[in-house]
Amino acid sequence: MTQQSLEPKTTAEDAGSGSRPSAGRSWLDRYFHISERGSTTAQEVRGGITTFMAMCYILLLNPLILSTPDVDKHTLGHAGLVTATALAAAVSTLLMGFIGKVPLALAAGLNVSAALTTQVVPNMTWPQAMGMCVMYGVVIMLLVVTGLREMIMNAIPLALKHAITMGIGMFVALLGLVKAGFVGKGPEHGPPVTLGLTGQLVGWPVFFFAITLLLIFALQARRVPGAILIGIVSGSVLAFVVTKVAGLTDADWGGSAPGLDGSAVSTPDFGLFGHVEFGGWGTIGAIGVTMIVFTLVLAGFFDAMATIIGVGQEAKLADEQGRMPGLSKALFIDGAGGAIGGVSGASGQTVFIESASGAGEGARTGLSSVVTGLFFLACLFFTPVTQLVPAQVASAALVVIGSMMMSAAKHVDWSDRAVSIPVFLTVVLMPFTYNITAGVGAGVVAYTVIKAAQGKWREIGGFMWALTAVFTIYFALHPIENWLGVK
Repeated sequence: MTQQSLEPKTTAEDAGSGSRPSAGRSWLDRYFHISERGSTTAQEVRGGITTFMAMCYILLLNPLILSTPDVDKHTLGHAGLVTATALAAAVSTLLMGFIGKVPLALAAGLNVSAALTTQVVPNMTWPQAMGMCVMYGVVIMLLVVTGLREMIMNAIPLALKHAITMGIGMFVALLGLVKAGFVGKGPEHGPPVTLGLTGQLVGWPVFFFAITLLLIFALQARRVPGAILIGIVSGSVLAFVVTKVAGLTDADWGGSAPGLDGSAVSTPDFGLFGHVEFGGWGTIGAIGVTMIVFTLVLAGFFDAMATIIGVGQEAKLADEQGRMPGLSKALFIDGAGGAIGGVSGASGQTVFIESASGAGEGARTGLSSVVTGLFFLACLFFTPVTQLVPAQVASAALVVIGSMMMSAAKHVDWSDRAVSIPVFLTVVLMPFTYNITAGVGAGVVAYTVIKAAQGKWREIGGFMWALTAVFTIYFALHPIENWLGVK
């Protein structure tokens, strides 16, 4: 890695956006390189608030996912999980802001949490599962220190990087549509997905989602600054007023009616902090532990890689080859998030694609992440306040960002089948499998196979061959586990 890859750089675009000599800039501007990246303090604050509002749902969703009993039938307390989720997100995001200096926010990775629930705790205790998070975080940090993680990211062809951006956009849009109830799971013998939960749109929450979405689109079309934030705040206020006037209940909102239940202030519960165990894995053995860590590394590594690329391009921090300044620092902090989440009791932390909502509002520096982190820190004491923003309203921002990220399609040579096929597979498999890693893997494998079939072996590169091997193992993990006798 070169020094240039570690430090922010001024591009022609930045120069045209009002960069000023360092002598006339405040310490805040100099530290975060605000002017150099064509941003302002107001843009960064607005972007940080928008990112928080788009991802604060994790404070409710992560405790729900981690409510599964472990092998000893023990469960984690809800209050402790909320505190752990907010604490880990705050610490990880503040580190990303102050050290990484990029607009990336971290919180409990849903892929990691899901893997813990379905693959880990059926075979071990929750403290041991959190130990797995610490281990996978250390592995990723070692990959960063040795330069392997950044080299892997830089080895991916530019077309696949654009595909990753578009795929994440499609994934984010689907995520927003599902969370809003606009798209639902089909019946057992019907289509896999449907309009609404029953084949039609029903209820007030979907209505407020649609109103917020249309409002944001209209404001964007008129080039109104802060369109996403204005839309979310307006949608939340409207939802709160209608809920009170019409007497809507939690049942009408699917259990998340906007409003305060009692005091706005809450006392943090740090009961899960430090409950980490290493060892005692006799029931699954060394091979089982290795497979679990490998699965968590894949979930944390490639999801974060794809997200960083996507947000970096949305924030206009990436160069012509899809590389961005300060990448190694951002990757190291992302890896550290796995260990931070494990120690906190919240599962591994990873960069959230909702960071793109802040980038969409103009965030370009780590100051945005600091703002987001401070809001998560405040949630240790004001968690009930986050309930004023319905998940359905916040989901509208995800659909908006998804539409914006699809603009990367203009950079793809669709007439070249060796490029368009891997790009297509990457884009469609992310939302169709509900798995970012699967989309990245399919694109990598298809690219390598097609280039090899064309006889263009040298264009592939050593790291792409290695990634192809890793993803082949990932897709074949179940038969491999059966062959090795891993349950």
